[in-house]
Amino acid sequence: MTTTESSGSGDVSRSMELLWGTGERATRGPKPGLTLDRIVTAAIELADAEGLAAVSMRRLSTELGAGTMSLYRHVPGRAELVDLMLDRVQGEGAQAPEPHAAEPDTAESDTAEPAPGWRKTVEKAARDELALYQAHPWLLSVNQTRPVLGPGAVGGMESMLAGIKDTGLSDPELISVIIMVSGYVSGVARTQVHAVEVRQVTGISDDEFWRAQEPMLSTVMTSGRYPLMAALSPEAFGPDFDHFEFGLQRLLDGLEVLVEQRTKP
Repeated sequence: MTTTESSGSGDVSRSMELLWGTGERATRGPKPGLTLDRIVTAAIELADAEGLAAVSMRRLSTELGAGTMSLYRHVPGRAELVDLMLDRVQGEGAQAPEPHAAEPDTAESDTAEPAPGWRKTVEKAARDELALYQAHPWLLSVNQTRPVLGPGAVGGMESMLAGIKDTGLSDPELISVIIMVSGYVSGVARTQVHAVEVRQVTGISDDEFWRAQEPMLSTVMTSGRYPLMAALSPEAFGPDFDHFEFGLQRLLDGLEVLVEQRTKP
């Protein structure tokens, strides 16, 4: 999937105002039917259905039954709208933990559920992020190397940090864990999304695609030129093996070695 958008490519200050709720301009008279929330929601729904390229201010005005200029009263342009869309979906299911009370009641603390631990926290974050890409494949077409940090993104990072802060890692290392996991997940998600796209574009199923290669591959594999490939079991490329979970657990196993080193007495 070719990168076609970049987060933070518009007026960053204006995006931040809108993301953090300081940029809505007050209007006189009755409450308007068109709101920033409606615009962002419609843009996400359109991108989910047809891809990010389908999202334009003109198309959204048609979808919302409003004049194009009405949209510009709420959001400066498409670039800022993409920032708002990104943060909205990144905030799905991500909630910052409540501030700690001064001292919990003893009875309450005895019945409180224990913290899930850093490994469970990272596992959940990885699976949630993969589900996010599956629900919103257009996320993969956005260059997010310069993220505009709104409440969705910051809340997600806060929640993640709350679960891994007791690993004994330094602050840069904690951020590196987040980057490492996100990089792994986005790579797997890209492969999954591309697999769906190629089936839609070609109209050819995976079974049909591989069957077309079978006659030539059968000849090649019996030639003796590729003994290791030829010796692989039929299950090696089967659909039943969960490559995502296997890779995630090995990533966590490696991280666990470092955590144990940092936290041992």
